[in-house]
Amino acid sequence: MACGSCGTGANGLPAGCKNNGACGVGGCGKLTVFDWLANMELPQGVTPFNIVEVRFKNGRKEYYKKEPNEEYFQGDIVATEASPGHDIGVVSLTGELVRLQLKKHNLRVDSPEIKKVYRKAKPTDIEKWQAAQKLESSTMYRARTMALELKLKMKISDVEFQGDKTKAIFYYTADERVDFRELIIVMAEEFKVRVEMKQIGARQEAGRLGGIGSCGRELCCSTWLTDFRSVSTSAARYQQLSLNPLKLAGQCGKLKCCLNYELDSYMDAIKDFPDTSIKLETRRGRAFHQKTDIFSRRMWYSYPDDPGNFILVSVDRVKAILELNKQEIQPDDLVEFKDIPVVEKKPDYENVVGQDSLTRFDSKKKSNNRNKRKKQKTTVASGETAVSQKPKAPKPARPQGAAPQKNDAGKGNSPNRFKNKRKPMRPGNTPPPKEN
Repeated sequence: MACGSCGTGANGLPAGCKNNGACGVGGCGKLTVFDWLANMELPQGVTPFNIVEVRFKNGRKEYYKKEPNEEYFQGDIVATEASPGHDIGVVSLTGELVRLQLKKHNLRVDSPEIKKVYRKAKPTDIEKWQAAQKLESSTMYRARTMALELKLKMKISDVEFQGDKTKAIFYYTADERVDFRELIIVMAEEFKVRVEMKQIGARQEAGRLGGIGSCGRELCCSTWLTDFRSVSTSAARYQQLSLNPLKLAGQCGKLKCCLNYELDSYMDAIKDFPDTSIKLETRRGRAFHQKTDIFSRRMWYSYPDDPGNFILVSVDRVKAILELNKQEIQPDDLVEFKDIPVVEKKPDYENVVGQDSLTRFDSKKKSNNRNKRKKQKTTVASGETAVSQKPKAPKPARPQGAAPQKNDAGKGNSPNRFKNKRKPMRPGNTPPPKEN
């Protein structure tokens, strides 16, 4: 749930963290904790826990004791004890969940590190606190310029003013030991406040500044991750990742913390795999390991004469070949014939219409001879003249006494040879009537 500072400010612009309650971390602060005990009532006779968690700038949180008669809720702005003066923060957690947080951080209830909550902040305290927050960015840039002038090998990454504007904490990162005594004197004269220097690591710096990771989400160190474990390149090797520093490094310049998230699962799965440094002896030659897919339980090998051809071999098959090699037996090849999967070719598309051809509408229809004859005939209409067809040239007549041609052989020279001869009518049969 977002705090009250996320409301709309002047001219309709978002106030507070400028995200208008949509910062994606459950509120305006970092490292927020969901209070799953908030809606549970305490048993009768049990007093509420008298320690509250107060959040300051970025992920800095501290625990403070409250008076028994005082009651605070999440989002209340309170004035807390500081040295010197007082500080202003926001209550981020109350109730029995604070007791569990103290156990997590190995803090006792009677620890001297736990200070007191003075009261709820007054309007004058809040105005002074907001004025101090506006000075933080300009103070940081000025402090960086001072460090460069003194030729100090350090990077000032953040500045946090105390609520009463009497003290400022400068967070810096450095690879070597830095003597900043002269820098403190110069900054105290410039800013008129008490200066405190705190060295942080590269991971803590990324957590304080925040940002978006390569996965597209907010950085784990600025949203929920509090313990920074060491990450080595062996974590990438176990997960079969390429050792590319540009892809494995986070915004802090170190190896990504998320490389440790699935490392235990890979370590458990790889226990059943054979040693990849052992080469497989076959009649074709000696095969060496190329790569492994752990969760699919598949391994790839290749021969020296053809290193670009990766042969897929199952883990069980590799174990069987190793057992045969121990008995000084060499199989014919890495993959047996029965192990080769049979791939059935499927059609690239499915005919949802049926067995009809897609070009069935494109075929041309056969035209009737009758239609052609009707088109060839010409008719004379009113106002129009039909085009007469060109008459065919008559065949030349054969002179008398000439020998018949080959095509006319057997036909004779009878003048009635082209006339149709009708069969004689049988008695009792009458010819059909002629049409008018």
